[in-house]
Amino acid sequence: MEPENLTRVSEFVLLGFSEEPDLQPLLFGLFLSMYLITVLGNLLIVLAVSSDSHLHTPMYFFLSNLSYVDICFTSTTVPKMLVNIQTQSKVITYGGCITQMYFFLLFAGLDNFLLTVMAYDRFVAICHPLHYTVIMHPRLCGRLVLVSWTISVLNSLLQSLMVLRLSFCADLQIPNFFCELKQIVQLACSDTFLNNLVMYFVTVLLGAGPLAGILYSYSKIVSCIRAMPSLQGKYKAFSTCASHLSVVSLFYLTSLGVYLSSPAAHNALSSATASVLYTVVTPMLNPFIYSLRNKDIKGALKRSFEMTVQIGQSPD
Repeated sequence: MEPENLTRVSEFVLLGFSEEPDLQPLLFGLFLSMYLITVLGNLLIVLAVSSDSHLHTPMYFFLSNLSYVDICFTSTTVPKMLVNIQTQSKVITYGGCITQMYFFLLFAGLDNFLLTVMAYDRFVAICHPLHYTVIMHPRLCGRLVLVSWTISVLNSLLQSLMVLRLSFCADLQIPNFFCELKQIVQLACSDTFLNNLVMYFVTVLLGAGPLAGILYSYSKIVSCIRAMPSLQGKYKAFSTCASHLSVVSLFYLTSLGVYLSSPAAHNALSSATASVLYTVVTPMLNPFIYSLRNKDIKGALKRSFEMTVQIGQSPD
């Protein structure tokens, strides 16, 4: 088949979920609810951390950054999906698709790096508590977040530029509800060897690398907890990283499940359903995981709510 000139590619088709008309209102209501819960939950954590001086610590600084990134991560894909459901159109422009892919890679990478940084923070807090404030000083925390942003931006830019060099055939249907890098590359008619090489190299380097760092940090944390003499000390140490460990497990298990599954078993519905787990469900659950087991976050939210009520009841 002769490849179609790249300049003629004006749009892609996002196959997404079911096309049955009766299911569209249900899908719209479901994903709108999940999106609003995600934005509100993560926004509350950002506001709680920024407004409460008790939470101005490295752990909550990283948590607020993670919540902000989760808002952006979900906002990259869900609003477009809601518009498509509402307008009964599955089309996304070529420029819109590349832009969505760029920001999806950016915020997915940031999620990955921030979870790694938070694992290192927990390692220092549990294994080197006396030197915690010296090691995790504000300048280092800022640099860690800045490096995470820099690497994620460069990776997203590289992957997007690599896609721009590809030519596409007439079949421009993406079996998902958003523009996912691997699925876009599979639609190309031109040679994709270099794209696949870069994609898999970056996945190993920026995916397996941070995961190895997280596993190493927790191996040291487990060793330190086992060496503690008191049962109460062990429980307190473990409780400080239980929420993070839950989020890490949820993020990596869902994302790895999608990317390690057989491409032959994927159709539009299965791809979209699997992608929902780490693009929508995980960011939605993060605020609940961190707030339900965290007295500091619950206390800050309670104080913020009481202050808002007092301001609302105060006379003009």
